[in-house]
Amino acid sequence: WVHSLNYSLVLIAHVNSLLLSVVPSGYPCALLYRRFFFHQAPTVIHLYHAISGLSLAAFNFGTQLYHSALCVLVQFLMLRLMGRTITTVLASFMFQMAYLLSGYYYTATEEYDIKWTMPQCVLALKLIGLSFDYYDGGQEPSKLNEEQKRSALAKVPSLLEVIGFSYFYGGFLVGPQFTLRSYQRLVKGELTDCPGQPPNSVIPAMKRFSLGLLCLVIYAIFSPHYPDSYYLTDEYDAQPFWYRCVFILLWAKVILYKYVSCWVIEGVCILSGLGYNGLGQNGEYQWDACANMKVWTFETTPLFTGTIASFNINTNAWVARHVFKRLKFLGNKLLSQVTALAFLAIWHGTHSGYLLCFSMEFIIVNVERQAQALVRDSPLLTRLANSSLYPLIYLVQQFIHWLFMGYPLVPFCLFTYDKWLRVYSSIYFCGHIFFFTLYLGIPYLRKVLVPRKERSEKKED
Repeated sequence: WVHSLNYSLVLIAHVNSLLLSVVPSGYPCALLYRRFFFHQAPTVIHLYHAISGLSLAAFNFGTQLYHSALCVLVQFLMLRLMGRTITTVLASFMFQMAYLLSGYYYTATEEYDIKWTMPQCVLALKLIGLSFDYYDGGQEPSKLNEEQKRSALAKVPSLLEVIGFSYFYGGFLVGPQFTLRSYQRLVKGELTDCPGQPPNSVIPAMKRFSLGLLCLVIYAIFSPHYPDSYYLTDEYDAQPFWYRCVFILLWAKVILYKYVSCWVIEGVCILSGLGYNGLGQNGEYQWDACANMKVWTFETTPLFTGTIASFNINTNAWVARHVFKRLKFLGNKLLSQVTALAFLAIWHGTHSGYLLCFSMEFIIVNVERQAQALVRDSPLLTRLANSSLYPLIYLVQQFIHWLFMGYPLVPFCLFTYDKWLRVYSSIYFCGHIFFFTLYLGIPYLRKVLVPRKERSEKKED
């Protein structure tokens, strides 16, 4: 009971810090922008975003805001002095990542802390992406894909523009990621459903905020009952094997609401107009350009890939655009995937738990894709999947899904080798055994369940 109380107090302190930044700061800043600055000159808007964002940084991190300010200044000088070269991109990548990793190293503890490295990891991607977009602006359009064309920069941005972009109150603390081109369109007043007027985005923003607040309440209520520290107690070790596994399942559902609430509650981008995404297929205006979560998909998908696709969307899109797709020259999709996941692990921090988490994600995703291909190619499994038994299959699939979604989250949240190894040992490395068994067994199942003709056509493809 005492431990739960202490945990709750720490949780409330962390939540209050974020809420004081997002709600009393972010939303009023967006409202002031709509009311007083929407029709102002770009220089005035950049200055407003710069001052409000720097004030937000000072409120949260005090004098430590110099870390982000230094990285922004260095990035601007690189663009100005080094030009549109691959050297600029590489220098930006190495400097921003080296600075971030150094910050992780010197501030690392064995607990989750809100410190200056939290917004710094968001800023690092933003500034590295800026160097890529500036480089793309000097390339032949025929060499760029549609995504790169939309993000490419025609000219070098001003220092004030880079500061406003970097410290924009809608994405400084926890994201989302967005390009300088999107920010420029916001400043020009183009991201609106009412040309020449602030967007009609108050109601969509409040809906998003309300959903985020609901997720936050769920997390605040249930998280004290599923603390990370329980894994390291003798009481957990003494529980039956099935209980330890079910605890991981329930813990994973609860712990992820911490991230869901932070991203969903951030409707500031919608309120300001940055979330404007044009008309959808049904003719309604969309406000999901900066959406970092697809909550309905997150809650209902029975697939690991579905959860990954609905979670931290903009960061995953950034890695796909600037790491995975840029490695096309390797000629090996699997190697590109491994490199992208390795980058994500390092970007999160220096603890071994991050590397183990993303290596498990690689294994799980590839096994799931093989299993999906097996179901698709096997007439028997296809009929079974489309039969009246599907609701039961769905429940079993969801149980497996969330049990083994929590499995790689254990090292992600416990960080260090001694902690996650103790937990994995207590459940006999069941996740590793399960997925490696499937990885080795699916080829044999294909021989039994997939007709020879289907296997032959698959090999030819």
